[in-house]
Amino acid sequence: MKRGFCPLGSGSKGNALYFSSGTTRLLIDAGLSARQICLRLQKIGVDISEIDAILVTHEHIDHIRALKILGIKYQIPILTNAGTAKGIYRSLGETLPFKIFTTGESFEFRDIEIHPFSIQHDSLDPVAFTLKTGNLKVGVCTDLGFATTLVQAHLQGCDYLVLEANHEPSMVHASPRPMVYKQRVLSRAGHLSNAECGKLLSLVHHPLLKHVHLAHLSQECNSPKTALEVVASELREKKVPLSIAPQEEVGTAIVF
Repeated sequence: MKRGFCPLGSGSKGNALYFSSGTTRLLIDAGLSARQICLRLQKIGVDISEIDAILVTHEHIDHIRALKILGIKYQIPILTNAGTAKGIYRSLGETLPFKIFTTGESFEFRDIEIHPFSIQHDSLDPVAFTLKTGNLKVGVCTDLGFATTLVQAHLQGCDYLVLEANHEPSMVHASPRPMVYKQRVLSRAGHLSNAECGKLLSLVHHPLLKHVHLAHLSQECNSPKTALEVVASELREKKVPLSIAPQEEVGTAIVF
């Protein structure tokens, strides 16, 4: 896969996404096992040795599980903010090849312009990203409990989006999970529901938006069918192709 992006896995068991400008190859998060990341990259024709850097959104284990192996064994640079780097060190107990960016400040990594912006989630300094390569803009925004006006502003004008559609609130309430879990997921520091995802998508929708991946679906408190139906209903007359970023396999690859 030369130029484009592809979800490698998305959900509470682990998250990773591949992004390539054609000459620069990134992972966004590395929450699957290192073995699974290598296997799933191979399915799209990419070897782990070709990865130039890993962007990290936040320090929860389902986003950093493979960093120790990828950072130490393969010496892949890990791009993160200072707060998340501290959280990764506390969790993994290793000094990794960090390269620190500042939340809210755009930076260039080779031929990709990256903008990390703040989101609301129960971690130290969580971010989402927009990535620009050539005349294309891709937004990757998951693990947020509430879509602020800042989030809306940064996701304007994207050609492609990866957006969280984590749960259906009625399914959360009906689940056998502990109340503390339910309160966390439904809070403004938790995860975005299907309807909230649809409302955010409706706000940032524009005629040139080409495709949206719905990501980080709860396996217990959501389903692909429900997510697609609820998000589409929030869009009303606005049309855009939707697909699910699955947990157990590689998702739909987008080629630029």
